[in-house]
Amino acid sequence: MTQAKSPPPGGGPGPDRSRMGPTRISTLVVAALAAAAVAWLLISSFYRGFPKLPWLPVAALAALAVLEAYAAINTRGRIDRKPGRDPVNPLMVARFVVLAKASALAGAIFAGFYAGLSGWLFIEPTRAASEDRPAAGGGLLASLALVGVALWLERSCRVPERPDDHEPDQRESRPGQR
Repeated sequence: MTQAKSPPPGGGPGPDRSRMGPTRISTLVVAALAAAAVAWLLISSFYRGFPKLPWLPVAALAALAVLEAYAAINTRGRIDRKPGRDPVNPLMVARFVVLAKASALAGAIFAGFYAGLSGWLFIEPTRAASEDRPAAGGGLLASLALVGVALWLERSCRVPERPDDHEPDQRESRPGQR
């Protein structure tokens, strides 16, 4: 009797299974929709006991978006080897990719949360809800900006393709010769 083998730890055979790919928009949309649903449920159940919405998270999300935009511009220029720029440190680029992927997901979750919150606040007729709408709308805009900038930073960290990468090797084009 033989035992069933467990699948290899990378999701399957082959070198491409363990590689990190670009952030999928579908993942961000699902995270945002789930956060919006949770926010709607929480706010509809517990809004009476909430204090006024703070602006500090909005400012933090916007500041992170600005910093990541600067990193995207700087990194792209260094990867492209523009004049006056230092060469790029590969470890720094890898860290920026991880930051970009995490920020895109966190921004999508915050955007979903603020969208659910904003949606509920716009149907609630109370004065407290109308006072919280600007902070919720600002949070939604700052979160969407963070998602966009994080995806831009991730794209800026890609290594550009060289024209000689697509040309076939001379040895491969002439079979039988070494």
